[in-house]
Amino acid sequence: QAQVQESGGGLVQAGGSLRLSCAASGSIFSMNVMGWYRQAPGKQRVLVAAISNGGSTHYAASVKGRFTISRDNAKNTVYLQMNSLKPEDTAVYYCNAQAYYLSPTTLLSWGQGTQVTVSS
Repeated sequence: QAQVQESGGGLVQAGGSLRLSCAASGSIFSMNVMGWYRQAPGKQRVLVAAISNGGSTHYAASVKGRFTISRDNAKNTVYLQMNSLKPEDTAVYYCNAQAYYLSPTTLLSWGQGTQVTVSS
């Protein structure tokens, strides 16, 4: 069964940087749009960034200019470079495959995610 594994989270001070990684099984990665999502305590999970097979990218307004999504098809991995982190970026970050670019429908079961905590 296709699945993803997120890593790279941690505790960082405001203004710092982290790089998240999401390793996906080849069967899903090569065919699909990949997205990074986050869920803060008491809030719904929301899309942070997405990248298509062709490299088109989309960012939530709250992270545009600070976060960069990229993918390495040879390694079946998608990354999220997070710079200038703010306390409001604190959340559990997840990745998933989208049914199509910016589709609200995701294709995989949600993994455990990776915790990002930004201290002020």
